[in-house]
Amino acid sequence: MQPKYITNIDKILEIPEQDRNKLKAITEKFVFRVNDYYLNLIDWSDPLDPIRKLVIPNEGELMEYGRWDASDEDTNYVVPGCQHKYKTTALLMVSEVCGAYCRYCFRKRLFRNDVKEAMNDLEPGLAYIENHPEINNVLLTGGDSLILATPKLEMIFKRLRAIKHVKIIRLGSKIPVFNPMRIYEDEALLNLIREYSTVDQRIYVMAHVNHPREITNEAKQGFDALHQAGAIVVNQTPVLRGINDDPQVLAELLDKLSWAGVTPYYFFINRPVAGNREFVLPLQEVYEIVEQAKGMTSGLGKRVRLAMSHTSGKIEILAIEDGKAYLKYHQSRDNQYGKFMVLGCPPEAAWFDDLIGSEHEWEKPEKKREDIVSVNELPDLPRKKVRSY
Repeated sequence: MQPKYITNIDKILEIPEQDRNKLKAITEKFVFRVNDYYLNLIDWSDPLDPIRKLVIPNEGELMEYGRWDASDEDTNYVVPGCQHKYKTTALLMVSEVCGAYCRYCFRKRLFRNDVKEAMNDLEPGLAYIENHPEINNVLLTGGDSLILATPKLEMIFKRLRAIKHVKIIRLGSKIPVFNPMRIYEDEALLNLIREYSTVDQRIYVMAHVNHPREITNEAKQGFDALHQAGAIVVNQTPVLRGINDDPQVLAELLDKLSWAGVTPYYFFINRPVAGNREFVLPLQEVYEIVEQAKGMTSGLGKRVRLAMSHTSGKIEILAIEDGKAYLKYHQSRDNQYGKFMVLGCPPEAAWFDDLIGSEHEWEKPEKKREDIVSVNELPDLPRKKVRSY
């Protein structure tokens, strides 16, 4: 049975009316959307409940902090709706709608009413991919790729599978833990995965599981349905203040993912995005939390990498010790794969650009548009229309 979706904060009576009135100022700036299944995971008696913090707006979202596009994704667009930052990987922005509008989202700019990056017409992006044989995997993202109706996904899969050099289709999604019923109750979706995830051309689901409490019996049923259909499921999550910034919590997450057959893929540093100040942690602290968590889990859990998705590439954090950060490029926009760096790491450093000497390690891309800084400069516009199931 599909959950009921809620887009009006006043409908959540567990939040006191006085608090709901304060949060309306935020929902006027950014889209708000949850469902009753996920809300039932919240312990409403705990004001610091991590699941609550993931989806319920917080007043810190209106603080002056960061940029809308902290990784300069706008410089990676090759045609409308398609990014090509790394040689073998292309991103198709297939949806601006999410199952869950997580409050930490690094694409929070898509929550706004005046931004449109996903395209209804995917043909320019598909044509670009077809004409670039170096691209062997395509990430369907946005937004949330599994928010798309199954017939729309079928059209995209069919088109991509007609491009022989595309071996992997990746689906970026929070749906496996936010609405797992959408997966295991949709036999058409599972049949689609069975058809298009083959021994030579796999479909990967890039799940966004942030906390072990999200791995419910329903979520495990969804994971199993995906596995049985032939998909490979991996997980990535930022390390977030007040949500999973505890070694025991991260260790439990790594264990539960491994037990469910979901590969721990990335722990990310939270990007310095406008509205996300509440979730920021210093790099040193994140590194120590992650290393302690890895010490509590098996080698399967230790497969996870700690990385920053920076403008210049995915930068893996190998170690932080004695005021120095030891890094290397795991992915690189400028083909600097494997480049090793040792940079000064002040205690307050929370991003690559905060490290001493980082400005000498990469060349800033030419911006294609201005990046808005202030959340409070946004007009109070009618909220984006979001589809419920």
